[in-house]
Amino acid sequence: MSLTANRRRWLGVAGATLGSLWLSACDRLTNDPKFAGVLQKAEGLTQRAQRLVTDRKALAREFTPADISPDFKPNGTIRPQDDEYVALLGNNFADYRLTVDGLVEHPQSLTLAEVRGLPSRTQITRHDCVEGWSSIGKWKGARLATLLDRAKLKPTARYIVFHCADTLEETLDGTGQYYESIDLVDAYHPQTILAYEMNDATLPVAHGAPLRLRVERQLGYKQAKYVMRIEAVDRLDQLGRGKGGFWPDRGYEWYAGI
Repeated sequence: MSLTANRRRWLGVAGATLGSLWLSACDRLTNDPKFAGVLQKAEGLTQRAQRLVTDRKALAREFTPADISPDFKPNGTIRPQDDEYVALLGNNFADYRLTVDGLVEHPQSLTLAEVRGLPSRTQITRHDCVEGWSSIGKWKGARLATLLDRAKLKPTARYIVFHCADTLEETLDGTGQYYESIDLVDAYHPQTILAYEMNDATLPVAHGAPLRLRVERQLGYKQAKYVMRIEAVDRLDQLGRGKGGFWPDRGYEWYAGI
């Protein structure tokens, strides 16, 4: 079995275990600063090791139409109740605008039609959830690299942050809004797209309409849904609770490569 396959299998088991611990509120270890430091070092080693043994542009496995799962389970929120999203959905996203800002030379505000007009990619890939399940789906979407080139990243940009329309959790510190982030290696990967179609149909609400991220060499929780804004930043510690994503803020790995 290949290194990638072994890592997928291990992450599926480990991720399911971690998910169970989270849902059971057994997170005392992850709240321990010493243990958290050990996890962060291990995560850094994992990321560096994978970067060393994997071509930066190596593709995640792609499948055939016959392999598409008949029932692709949606993950996370399936219908955001945030007022802005409800209003956008009510007029079929006619007023939707994708904002691209932060450390860019040319901030963007694109309609859904304009996003659909960008160079696209279609791919049939496997979605691996941290809960231990997998499904195969067909995705079509705008290449993220093209959009970033259009906005022209500033030299100080190191990460791309995806701000989403769903409040997954009500929090006192205002960190309940879903967000995720990836580095520039994954942002410019040829399979990283902003998907607006799934299985040859308009992307369903439960799967992230009008746009969701597909970053195919990452676990499912990195595939941000309901994307409203893309921000280029030089650091992650000033976002949310400082770990670079809704679930990383709550103990999951930030780098969830498979």
